[in-house]
Amino acid sequence: MSGKILVVEDDPDIQELVCYNLQQAGLETIAVEGGEAAIDRLEVETVEMIVLDLMLPGMDGLEVCRWLKQQPQLREIPVLMLTARAEEVDRIVGLELGADDYVVKPFSPRELVLRVRAVLRRAEGRDDDADGDRIQAGPLLIDAEGHQVFMDGKLLELTTIEFKLLKTLAQRRGRVQTRDELLNVVWGYEYGGYARTVDTHVRRLREKLDAASSLVETVRGVGYRFKRVPG
Repeated sequence: MSGKILVVEDDPDIQELVCYNLQQAGLETIAVEGGEAAIDRLEVETVEMIVLDLMLPGMDGLEVCRWLKQQPQLREIPVLMLTARAEEVDRIVGLELGADDYVVKPFSPRELVLRVRAVLRRAEGRDDDADGDRIQAGPLLIDAEGHQVFMDGKLLELTTIEFKLLKTLAQRRGRVQTRDELLNVVWGYEYGGYARTVDTHVRRLREKLDAASSLVETVRGVGYRFKRVPG
């Protein structure tokens, strides 16, 4: 976890708080105040992760995230959004655009560092328990070692979170997984207040699975289950 983290935050006090705590945790940071400045920096400098405020002057965080995910050479950079509590709709849109996680303001610096580390571990594959398994479920093939999913032989474009969520459910097919269990395994932390994060990603995953979306079942009041079907 030695790469640079780009902090995009226009409030100088929050920017300083974020950078200081990440640096104290041994992480290198660079900071900019706006969306346009973030894009300019990303076009000339390699970063490992982005901590992105949504409410930015000019080009806001959602626009930055949308632009990032459209760039083939940059789309895999993980994004953690900083959001205000009143922006629930924007948080959901951000996750649907491909952001990996979000932290609500005001936030605990310790929680922020833990969440950043969890995102970095996922991106680096350090907490990925892929064992070379290939899981076949009807038209769906999950190649855990290759980190790819195919539908009728066609490669699906999934984010890192979507892939790990699908793989986790498929590896435990037939067993119900609560939202808290999925947060712990997929996102790397235990925090029940973020259960809606799971729901948002499941909805997005189902959209991408299209005809195979019924493989991911909702168990009302509990969580989700991957249906047992012949390979």
